[in-house]
Amino acid sequence: MPSASFAAILAAVLLSGNPLPAEISAKPNIVFIMADDLGWNDVGFSGSVNYKTPNIDALAKRGMIFTQAYAANALCSPTRASIMSGQYPARIGILAPACHEPDVRLKLALPKGSDPFNKCVAVISANRLDTSIVTLAETLKAAGYATGHFGKWHLGPKPYSPLEQGFDVDVPHTPSPGLPNGYLAPWGFPGLKENSPGEHIEDRMASEAVRFIEANKDHPFYLNYWSFSVHSRYNAKPDLVEKFREQMDDALPQHNPVYAAMVSSLDDAVGTLVKGLETAGVLDKTLIVFFSDNGGVNWQALRTEAEGDVSKALADVPPTSNAPLRGGKATIYEGGTREPCFVVWPGVVRPDTKTDAMIQSMDFYPTLAAAAGAKLPEGQIMDGRSFLPVLEGTSRSHREEIFGYLPLNIKVNGQVPAASVRQGDWKLIRFLHDGPSREPRYELYNLRDDPGEIKDLGVAEPERVKSLDARLEDFFKETGTAVPFPNPSYRETADK
Repeated sequence: MPSASFAAILAAVLLSGNPLPAEISAKPNIVFIMADDLGWNDVGFSGSVNYKTPNIDALAKRGMIFTQAYAANALCSPTRASIMSGQYPARIGILAPACHEPDVRLKLALPKGSDPFNKCVAVISANRLDTSIVTLAETLKAAGYATGHFGKWHLGPKPYSPLEQGFDVDVPHTPSPGLPNGYLAPWGFPGLKENSPGEHIEDRMASEAVRFIEANKDHPFYLNYWSFSVHSRYNAKPDLVEKFREQMDDALPQHNPVYAAMVSSLDDAVGTLVKGLETAGVLDKTLIVFFSDNGGVNWQALRTEAEGDVSKALADVPPTSNAPLRGGKATIYEGGTREPCFVVWPGVVRPDTKTDAMIQSMDFYPTLAAAAGAKLPEGQIMDGRSFLPVLEGTSRSHREEIFGYLPLNIKVNGQVPAASVRQGDWKLIRFLHDGPSREPRYELYNLRDDPGEIKDLGVAEPERVKSLDARLEDFFKETGTAVPFPNPSYRETADK
């Protein structure tokens, strides 16, 4: 029998129609679904028309959609590291998607110089998630959770793989940043053979994840479903490509049939996971997160990977558009880091709701730990902040500031080393040494009035630029990160 106080609280909550507080709900299973390179507007619940996601949209209606959810970085490995550690990538040192490289670097570094056409020296990223960091998986495991990772990791091979970072199971147990042979088997993973020729990797990963759910349905489990979709290489089930080619409205910003087919296979995998939870009888006991690691690819990425008549015909069609947001993957603009996101938690999160509370990927660690009743690791810096009050409906706001840091020269889209801070509605971007004399260059936007970052207000708001720039300096100092400097080898005519 529940205590009288518990019964009184429960009755009051039910009569009020408010969600149950987390502390009086059962310890939930946790399923963290993270897509790879899925853009903010690539799903139906965010407004996509050509790209169909009925399973994802139906799941989103069961929970709370976050309209201002941010990845910690515009590239995959840094964001993944932030989720596992609860720390800024700048603090960890992983600031590039380099965790598949054979040499081992646990610290961030700066070279002495750079190519003569770069105004600024970019950082040399760490390329392994240091095992001295207590990961989210280790924290949940200590709280009694079975742990499984399925899909892409990209935080380092053994001895930095999921199996050394708190996970009991890791499939397909690969350090690869993607699929060297594409989505249709054979995939090229030594430990994972196809069940049939041409099997799609998401079909297989979802079925393997459902096996994990069934095996652990009688006690709490934490399941990472970190999909390979929709990262390059760009290929998909031929029948789906043809289906979407026939349906595609080329007048819309998103009109790539190959990418539409890839998104559809991701959606099918989410449907399989939900059905697996339902069949196992644990859907109503499971907290589900849906997120993406960085923005969608909005440049003509298919050109370098065209193979077969279908892909060649689409070589000049960008995979997606993040409009109305500016930029995409590997840019400091909103399209690089604002992500599709929702959280489902039966009995706690009110279904079919939206929030404009700002969250960032580091925040998942303390939030999920709090939901599980797990203790955060003592002595470990936690940059993330729990947004449990937002999920419970007791707060409408969370973060006041969002920091971004992309200290790289990226040739494919022209991005140069930059940092950003969002404070309320205002966002300042500092391009570190991109001025005429290699001094910093600034752009300032009001995201409430100008979410597409079109109208630079820096000249009209010099005091705001100064104030926000000081916050960037604080960020650099607080995280102890390396900051790029002007390239001594730069020649103005080197790229002409």
